Amino acid sequence: MELVISGLSKTYANGVKALDNVSLTIPTGMFGLLGPNGAGKSTLMRILATLQEADSGRAMLGDIDVLKQQQEVRKVLGYLPQEFGVYPRVSAYEMLDHIALLKGVVNSRERKELVEALLNRVNLWEHRNRRIAGFSGGMKQRFGIAQSLIGEPKLIIVDEPTAGLDPGERNRFYNLLTEIGENVVVILSTHIVQDVLELCGNMAIINKGVLLFAGAPNDALASMRGKVWEKAISKHELEQYANSHALISNKLVAGRPIIHVLSAGDPGNGFVSTEPSLEDVFFGAIHANQAHVAG
Repeated sequence: MELVISGLSKTYANGVKALDNVSLTIPTGMFGLLGPNGAGKSTLMRILATLQEADSGRAMLGDIDVLKQQQEVRKVLGYLPQEFGVYPRVSAYEMLDHIALLKGVVNSRERKELVEALLNRVNLWEHRNRRIAGFSGGMKQRFGIAQSLIGEPKLIIVDEPTAGLDPGERNRFYNLLTEIGENVVVILSTHIVQDVLELCGNMAIINKGVLLFAGAPNDALASMRGKVWEKAISKHELEQYANSHALISNKLVAGRPIIHVLSAGDPGNGFVSTEPSLEDVFFGAIHANQAHVAG
């Protein structure tokens, strides 16, 4: 099973082009969709989740036309949005039972077995009678995964799942997603580069509706090797270097900025070559896109 997206475009009434002729092939497994806030990731996710219409283009999940056969898509779709609503006074068990019923699991015995299996799978069985409103952020996300798995989906869409999670919850969430992604298409939409590096065998970078890169993270890193240069500078020099070099990132180390710049050759002036990170790939692609638009 794979998801093939061809020429997908969407422009909002205010003139913002959220998607600009995006084409992608997403195989079974974990696929990372990287982009800053406002890049068009959520628009793409909502279109694939049948919550929004595209202006043009096509998306095929196997032999299902995602844009034209929305009811068929919903039968095989699991969706975990960035924020999902729940009834505040309902327990985790009751809520999952209700969602399973809505998804067509009408046999009470089958539904009971399904709900119990899902709660155990996401490690929430001991909390099954607690109100979801009292769950921690990580517990809510694990519940969200449980509800997305009802109906044995072939496509699971997860939008910004680890925002606000502590490291322990984040790791548990990673492990659960990795397990799920062995047999279905899982699209992980995020602006957190580390999420993609740790989870995904394939990825894409999108910015301002334009697809900037699609491929394996290791291929992305290889494409940047020998082009990323590092230097420690003082804070007051930051603006100067931002104006004179293709600055792709800066971070403070012991109170001093360490900058990374993109250059095909040695920029001199104390820069040293450094091994690129996926973060360098991400910001480098965005910088190149912005320079192209400005030019």
